[in-house]
Amino acid sequence: ILILGSFPSVVSRKQSFYYANATNRFWPVLSVLFHTEIIDRTKFCLDHHIALWDVIYSCKIHGSSDASITDVTANDIQDLINQTKIHTVFTTGSKASQLYDKYVICSAEHIALVSTSAANARMRMNDLTSAYQIILEKLNER
Repeated sequence: ILILGSFPSVVSRKQSFYYANATNRFWPVLSVLFHTEIIDRTKFCLDHHIALWDVIYSCKIHGSSDASITDVTANDIQDLINQTKIHTVFTTGSKASQLYDKYVICSAEHIALVSTSAANARMRMNDLTSAYQIILEKLNER
């Protein structure tokens, strides 16, 4: 599967890895879903056939604010799909989903997920875990 964010946060860009902000609940959600402590994020993704990327290749952005994104150039998601066995693309958060719908033409199934960002405080951990359960279902389909 492929999980797409909109564009990496300032913290993620500094650490050169996705969902790196300590307040983001992405990794804790996956930890609960897979019943494992995730120590090495790269190894975890490889072991579970999860690719991470972003809808946006380049843009203008102020800090980490998705609302400030302009001048978007999208990544070539279809080219990645053509070169891999990815069958399902997930987007995390409404902005990533909107950008995907606007800029990406892709043959793979697309499923929009809610954001795990701390800014999405209305979603409790149990709600997020339930929403992200579809990831396990799609991984088990193939």
